Parts: sequence; structure tokens; C-alpha cells
Amino acid sequence: MRTIIDLSDEQLASLRELCEAEGISRAEAVRIAVDMLIARREEAEWQAAKRAAFGIWKDRDFDALDYERELREEWER
Repeated sequence: MRTIIDLSDEQLASLRELCEAEGISRAEAVRIAVDMLIARREEAEWQAAKRAAFGIWKDRDFDALDYERELREEWER
């Protein structure tokens, strides 16, 4: 899909330099930048999910490993 974006003079100059140094087109540079932005967001979401899950068993009145063993015993029955 084609899209139009507005860049400042400084951004355009830096993008031009980067493209020349990398030997890529501006379109390719923008696609790479979008991919990097998406990956950064996905990583941030993953890190947030890990932080939210950390210590999830702390308020339980039973041991997580004992619970796991009980579940595995059910599989063997």
C-alpha cells in the first residue's frame, strides 16, 4: 500500500544520509523502521505480560510444584 508521510527537513536529511550509507531506498528504510517499531511494541507487551505473571502463585495456600505433580498424576491414570 502506498502512503504519504510528512517529514521535517532534519528527518529527511538524516533519512537521505542513512539510505545512501545503507544503499537502500527511502521506501525500504521506512518499511524497516515500521518493522522495528512494531517489534519494539511487541517486546514491550511481552515484557509487561511477564512482569504481570511474575509471582502469580505468591498468594496461594498451596505449593505450585505440588499442584503440578497432582495434575501430572491425573495424566498417568
